[in-house]
Amino acid sequence: MASALSSASAGFRSPARSDAQSPAPRLSFDSDLLKVYTKTLLSTTLHSALWPDLKERDKVKAWIKEIGDRVKTRMLEIQPTGFKYIVLTQINENLGQGGRADMACHWEDSDVVVQEMFSNDSLICICIAFAIRTV
Repeated sequence: MASALSSASAGFRSPARSDAQSPAPRLSFDSDLLKVYTKTLLSTTLHSALWPDLKERDKVKAWIKEIGDRVKTRMLEIQPTGFKYIVLTQINENLGQGGRADMACHWEDSDVVVQEMFSNDSLICICIAFAIRTV
């Protein structure tokens, strides 16, 4: 009886279960890949673009949609699951005006934001992409 008490009080534990699952590593999003892609996309899509006349303003909508769709598609290629993606694209006429943008985000370490800007003598484009971890 004394030996039974001493073995229980000695802190013997059951062996670890072999089927116990360790927590999966946290997903991460490679923002550097997206940044390079977005910079190249804006440059190649808009390098010779001119701000259209009033009758042709649908061109701007088409550029915005194309850029947003292609950035989102690239984000899904980089990390197809585990993130919610938001892409904001804005194109304005370049009239020599200044601009400023600030952003404050409070989120987890695995969430990322990528911001790229392109400008020429005729227009200014800003594209902001968010990857927010969902799992």
